[in-house]
Amino acid sequence: MKCLVTGGAGFIGSHIVDTLLDAGHDVVVVDDLSTGKRANLNPRARFYELDIRSPELPGVFASEKPDIVSHQAAQMDVRRAVREPAFDASVNVIGALNVLESARHNGVQKILFASTGGAVYGEPEHVPVEESHPIAPMSPYGLTKFTFEQYLGLYRRLYGMAYVALRYPNVYGPRQDPHGEAGVVAIFTRQMLAGEQPTIFGDGSKSRDYVHVSDVAAATRLLVGSGDEGSVFNLGFGLEVSDRMIFDAVRDALGLTIEPRFGDVRPGEVSRIALDASRIREARGWRPTLGYREGIARTVEWYKANPA
Repeated sequence: MKCLVTGGAGFIGSHIVDTLLDAGHDVVVVDDLSTGKRANLNPRARFYELDIRSPELPGVFASEKPDIVSHQAAQMDVRRAVREPAFDASVNVIGALNVLESARHNGVQKILFASTGGAVYGEPEHVPVEESHPIAPMSPYGLTKFTFEQYLGLYRRLYGMAYVALRYPNVYGPRQDPHGEAGVVAIFTRQMLAGEQPTIFGDGSKSRDYVHVSDVAAATRLLVGSGDEGSVFNLGFGLEVSDRMIFDAVRDALGLTIEPRFGDVRPGEVSRIALDASRIREARGWRPTLGYREGIARTVEWYKANPA
């Protein structure tokens, strides 16, 4: 199949591109390189340097005629979404609609959408959270991601377009930007390697469900050829891992004895979340394979080998 991956030069998107190519698919990448990196691009994929909001995007679809779209491109920084909600909506709703309309008019069979399980549910009523849990986002980021899920459902009803929305947990692994505001594994690793003292925002008890990027890419590979026509799936272990546990795992992988500093809690973030992924496990057989300590140890080794 021909697969078009938006955000295919980014952290998660580039791993998805690699996985799809290894599975024998023809892959096209669209990325404006605002957060993605040219070094992440797989040379076997055709590349268009383009913002998903660009009026040139439909022409790419018309030229390439992809069968499947993996829509990864996004404004993904929760703090920036709180500071700049209009910008967040311009990328995550208007830009995503440009992708969706381009797909509709050019015969795309299915869209695989990178949604968020960490932000759409808000403060959970119980943990782990299943897909039927009430939606109550605490940030514009979570709201715009859920809004596009609703657009996908509408386009399914109006035009018969198949889709799968994957509600991601906290994803970590090689190529994650250690200089951004998101990606605590990468940030802690860079800081400790540089001899800096990392800051934990809050008391260290804030928890997330952590899944290695290789397991997330495997889910996309699995769903490319599936018969799902309108599904929403959580990805996750269903286990809470605290900020302090992540700090300790990175520190242990580096063989250090450093202690963290503690800062104020940042607005727009939930205090705890873990995702029940039994629906995709039962429907498609997906389950994560790398526990967080093993996955962090592998990730730390990658950053040590790739200091740039």
